Amino acid sequence: MNQSRPASMFSFWMPFTNNRDFKAHPRLLVSAEGMYYKDVDGNSVLDGTAGLWCVPCGHAQPRIVGAVREMVGQLDFAPTFQMGHPAAFDLAEKLMAYSGHKFGHVFYTNSGSEAVDTALKMALAYHRARGEGTRTRLIGRERGYHGVG
Repeated sequence: MNQSRPASMFSFWMPFTNNRDFKAHPRLLVSAEGMYYKDVDGNSVLDGTAGLWCVPCGHAQPRIVGAVREMVGQLDFAPTFQMGHPAAFDLAEKLMAYSGHKFGHVFYTNSGSEAVDTALKMALAYHRARGEGTRTRLIGRERGYHGVG
């Protein structure tokens, strides 16, 4: 992993960032452990958002790193289009149990934007299946986080 400043920052356009300001005064992170990032100058930076809410147990937790390493060593990707993997079904059963079986199914997505997009498509399909195909009006927030257009 590159632990120094990049030769150029021109090619990468960062989301939700004032790119001109960032590139004039970059804040570059090179590692993380527990609740802290390390920047290129060796300073610790508190991660107050748990890596945009995807590492609530902290960064580089040994049990999580070990489980990920083991799974990636066995199978790094299994498509869910016309194929499956036992772990996906096992996790779906656990999620259903945690929810008290309040939901009919589990549908995996890669991101919040993808989840919102899929939920909207499912809602439209639901209304079409009920013979209400004209119910196509959706409500959203201008400049909302997921699906910013």
